[in-house]
Amino acid sequence: MKVRIRDFIETVEGLYFAVNTYCHPEDRVFAFLRYVPYEFVDFEIEGNNIREINGKRYVKMAETHKAYKFLKEKFNKYLFYDEINNVLMHAIPKEDVKRILRPKDRLKEIINEENNLNELEEKCRKLALILEDYGVPIKSMGVSGSLLLKLNSKNSDIDFVIYGKDMHKKGREALKQAFEDNKLKPLSDNFWKIAYKKRIKDGTLTYEEFVFYERRKYNRGIVDNTMFDLLFTREWEEIDEKYGDKRYKNLGFIKIEGRVLNDDFAFDNPAVYKIECYDDENIKEVVSFTHTYAGQCFNGEEIVARGKLEEVINKNGEKYKRVVVGTTREAFNEYIKLR
Repeated sequence: MKVRIRDFIETVEGLYFAVNTYCHPEDRVFAFLRYVPYEFVDFEIEGNNIREINGKRYVKMAETHKAYKFLKEKFNKYLFYDEINNVLMHAIPKEDVKRILRPKDRLKEIINEENNLNELEEKCRKLALILEDYGVPIKSMGVSGSLLLKLNSKNSDIDFVIYGKDMHKKGREALKQAFEDNKLKPLSDNFWKIAYKKRIKDGTLTYEEFVFYERRKYNRGIVDNTMFDLLFTREWEEIDEKYGDKRYKNLGFIKIEGRVLNDDFAFDNPAVYKIECYDDENIKEVVSFTHTYAGQCFNGEEIVARGKLEEVINKNGEKYKRVVVGTTREAFNEYIKLR
């Protein structure tokens, strides 16, 4: 079963999971619970987390701990202790997969349907065509999130996907040029405040720090008053690792300083920064599983990072260490900053 990040899985019960890695066991798919049918929910729900399609209501699982609690109580079969990564994961056994929803297919549907699009679909189409004008081919684009599932609300953002590291870089360059040409708009202070409130839950980054880092990424903007992200996903030929190629051992939390040596996959999930670590020469990389710290720093920059220290053991026995930022979606007291 061929899946990659930004794809969604619908289970036989109608639960929607977002695929969150490139490497999966033979018998199941790692993906995080995002939407559940309303009838399964027995806890208090905020109104903006209720979505509807074809008369059927769904609830967005916006918080990590609630998603785990829900699965533990209702669908324990979708929890899996991953001994490779030493962590309890959301995972769907292959026999429970009803269908795979792919961002490229959904965008193709939107591009080809000029009429009968809803407002958000029209904005998504406009964004794709603008990026195409700047040299990014439609075949390298897709759309994920609520728009992929057709569960978007009037307040939904657009989770726009660009495939391949070279094309994603081209997309960010295109966005910078589109800002200068006034074809698309950068985020206003009001939008940055919404993004900050959504992303930073513990004050790890001040609002001013957050905006400083985000503005230089050129992976976010506004199309007709709707916010969008330019998300990165590897092309199939860039996926060079299989499940079980590496094992991970938790060594506790650590704060380190170092210099970025390679940022090729800085916008991936996880974002990967190959580094020279000033504190321990065996620490070779910093990775972030939270979108906040994707594209946070670039080649040659000196950084400070706090996260979980892991020993990485390759299948050939070679070992090195990495620092993991974003051990939860909210990344409490974990960060990557310039030194």
